[in-house]
Amino acid sequence: MKKYDVVIVGGGFTGLTAAYVLSKQGKSVQVIEADDGPGGLGGTFSFNDGVKVEKFYHHWFNNDLYVPELVKELGLEGDVILLPTRTGMYFNGRMWKLSTPLDLLRFKALSFIDRIRLGLLVFQVRRIKDWKSIEHLSIREWLEPLCGKSVYRTVWEPLITAKFSVFAEAVNAVWMWKKLVLRGSTRNDKGGEELAYFKGGFGRLADKMVEAIRQLGGDVSFGQRVSAVETADNKITSVLTNEGRVEGDKFLFTTSFPIIADILQQKAEPAWLESLRRVKYLGNVCLVLRLKQSLSETYWLNVNDPGFPFVGVIEHTNFDTPDNYKGTHIAYLSRYLAVEDPVWEYSDEEYYQFAMGHLKRMFPNLDESWVVDYKVWRAEYAQPVTERGYSEYVPGITTPFDNALISTMAQIYPEDRGTNYAIREGRAIAAKLGD
Repeated sequence: MKKYDVVIVGGGFTGLTAAYVLSKQGKSVQVIEADDGPGGLGGTFSFNDGVKVEKFYHHWFNNDLYVPELVKELGLEGDVILLPTRTGMYFNGRMWKLSTPLDLLRFKALSFIDRIRLGLLVFQVRRIKDWKSIEHLSIREWLEPLCGKSVYRTVWEPLITAKFSVFAEAVNAVWMWKKLVLRGSTRNDKGGEELAYFKGGFGRLADKMVEAIRQLGGDVSFGQRVSAVETADNKITSVLTNEGRVEGDKFLFTTSFPIIADILQQKAEPAWLESLRRVKYLGNVCLVLRLKQSLSETYWLNVNDPGFPFVGVIEHTNFDTPDNYKGTHIAYLSRYLAVEDPVWEYSDEEYYQFAMGHLKRMFPNLDESWVVDYKVWRAEYAQPVTERGYSEYVPGITTPFDNALISTMAQIYPEDRGTNYAIREGRAIAAKLGD
């Protein structure tokens, strides 16, 4: 049996980046992924006719550093496209454009004074340099005094509730602060937002990374689930999978904290395992619609109308052209929820009917004859919940074992989880493992 220098559990972008960096250093690496393909939440799937799309919507910002850096290193910089986007809000039974400062001035769902307050918010947010100074506050406690109750109630509260469900009042202000700072710096010289995309999707980028790792001598396995570890002398000696034992000198775990806790359940102290389980998560149910016609001209439509169970309607082909999807239109309907929510247990057909009923209220002309195909995807650990004082209780990268480290999306903080930062963390953890 081959013994690897580093065994990596999880084939998302953090695990793949770490494996790529270590393989370039000449280390023997094995990546073990439970899914049938790479990329984690950035993975792709194919419809019956071969049209490939992401399971969950993706883009990156034009000021992100780590994705373009990796793409260039792989020799694929020609596959990056920068595109202007159209954003909007569905509120009070109608759609409002919110792509430019002029659109904001026309947003009559708010009074003129409140529109000015909303527009000035990004400047107020940028004044905060020490994020720990607001970590003890909830988003409401921090944001409402800055923009006013009316702006918060109309613009922010519905989005926070849709995003964080039962944890909406528990999430700390840092999450929102970082979002506002980042979004405020992605405007082009005309005030519009510009985002970047990788041709063929992030899943194709993950595939290219797997190719590079294998060309460098590394191994990447799919459909292999790690269930436990073997230890000796305060070190992990191997991981146990449904296909057998994998031995290594060092180990990296990049899956969610609850999964790591389950894997190490029999070998680590209860107090440390409990610290992993202290971090709460929300699941996501994402309906991917393939349509004959476009729903609207908007790429990212925030749903701020009470009674609509989605954080947004993201029409991907108002970003990437329908020509890349055989002339069809791709739309995502995203819902974050606790896995205890009854909706989590819906069958794919039940969720499709549930979603279409609400979507037809938003787009009365929508007819089911428009639907070419659909797919429902679920991610149990889609969004870590960063409660007040998160930096004080989120576990670090070390483990009770001398030769094992952790790097997960829940540790991407004060930024929110995302592919750009997953790549950053993959490089950082590879530096520690390569010592």
